[in-house]
Amino acid sequence: MREQAATREPLGRRFTAHLTATGLANLGDGIVQMGVPLYALTLTRSPSQIALLTAAAWLPWLVLGLAAGVVVDRRDRKYTQVVGLAARALLLGAAVWLVTTGQMTMVALTVIVLLYGVTDVFVDLAGSALVPDLVPRSRLEAANGRTLAAQQVMATFVGGPVAGAMLALGTGWVFGVPAGLGVLALLLIATRIPGSYRHAAAQKRSATSEIREGVGFLVHHPVLRPLLVASSVMNMASTGYFAVFVLWMVGPGSRVGLEPEHYPLLTAVLAVGAVVGSIAAEPLGRRIPEVRLLLGCWLIDALLMAVPVLVPTVPAIAVSMFFLGFLNTNGNVISQSMRQRMVAPGMLGRVGGASRTLGYGLMPLGALLGGLVAEQWGLAAVFLGATAVCVVAAGYPIAVVRQRMLAELELPAPAPAPSPASAY
Repeated sequence: MREQAATREPLGRRFTAHLTATGLANLGDGIVQMGVPLYALTLTRSPSQIALLTAAAWLPWLVLGLAAGVVVDRRDRKYTQVVGLAARALLLGAAVWLVTTGQMTMVALTVIVLLYGVTDVFVDLAGSALVPDLVPRSRLEAANGRTLAAQQVMATFVGGPVAGAMLALGTGWVFGVPAGLGVLALLLIATRIPGSYRHAAAQKRSATSEIREGVGFLVHHPVLRPLLVASSVMNMASTGYFAVFVLWMVGPGSRVGLEPEHYPLLTAVLAVGAVVGSIAAEPLGRRIPEVRLLLGCWLIDALLMAVPVLVPTVPAIAVSMFFLGFLNTNGNVISQSMRQRMVAPGMLGRVGGASRTLGYGLMPLGALLGGLVAEQWGLAAVFLGATAVCVVAAGYPIAVVRQRMLAELELPAPAPAPSPASAY
C-alpha cells in the first residue's frame, strides 16, 4: 500500500537541497510581500492603489502562465529556477537604488512588484514540476507538505517579522536582503542538485500545440477541471479580500487598530497554521479519503473568512487565521499531490502553467474588484462578499467529484531515477 511505502522510502539529498533553496527564496518573498504594502502605506492610504500592488503581483500568471509552462517542460527545470532567481536579484538591486536615492514612487513600486511576479512565474512552476523528479511517488504528499511548510514558515512566520525589522532599519533593507537570499538559493540549486531535469520529448512539437495539449488536458479532465474552476474563483475572491485586509487591521483609521509593527505578528499565526496543516496532510491523507479531505478544507476555510467582520477582535481573528492557514495549506498539499499523480511528468509544466493561468490569473481581477468595492461600499462588503463567493465555488466540486474517480485516473508510478548519491 502507498501509505506503508511512505514510511520506508527516504526523500533524499537532492530534495533536501531543493527544500533549503525554497526556504531561502521564500524568506526573501516574505520580506518583500510584507514589507512592500507596509512601505506603500507611507505613500498612500487609497484602497485602490494598495490593491493595485496585489494585482501587479499576480498579473504575470495571467499573461505568462501558459508560455512559462512550455518553457518549464522544454528546458532544464533546475536551470530555469537559477535564471529566474538571478533576474530577481538584479531587479531587487535596482529597487534598493531607487529607495536610497529617494526616487521610489507608487508607479515605480508597482512596476517592481509586477516584474518580481514575472520571475515568480518561472521559479514557482519549475520548482513544483521538479519535485516528482526528486522524490519517490509514495512520498509526494510528504515532499509537497514539507515544501509548502518551508514556504509558509519562511515567507510569513519568519519573513513577516523580519520585514518589520527591515523597515525599522530602512526601506532599502526590504529589497536588499531578499536579493542576497535569492543569490544564495540559486547557488544552492546549481551546486547541490546534480543532473539535468529536462523532459526532451516536449521539444518535438510547436509551442502552440503544446499549450493546446496542456489546456485540453485540463478542460476534459473530470477531476482537475472542477477543482480548477472552484479554486480559481476562490483565489479571485480571497485575493480581493486580502488585498485590502491591511486597511481593516492597521492604522488609526482601521477597524482593529493594530500598529504596523504588530501586523506581521498576526499574519505569522496564519503561517503557524499553514505549517501544521502541511505536516498533517500526509497522515490525514492516510485516514480520510483525499477528495473528502480537500473539499472539506475548502468549505470550512471559506466560512472562516467572515470572522474578522463578525468578531473584529485580535484574539478571534488570530484563531481564524490559524485555521485558515491550516485548512488552506492542507488542501494545497492534497490537490498538488493528486495532480502530480494524474499528470504525466513531461506535461507537468504545461498543465501547471495552464491551471495557474486561470487559478492565479483571476487574482489581479480579484484585487482590483476588492479595491473598487471597498471604495464604494466599505471593507466589510468586500469580506462578506468574498466569503459568499468562496462558499458557492466550493459547492461545485463537492457536487461532482468523487474519490473513485481519483483512483481510476491515477497514472502508474514512473521507474525510479538513478541515485545521485555518489555526487556527494
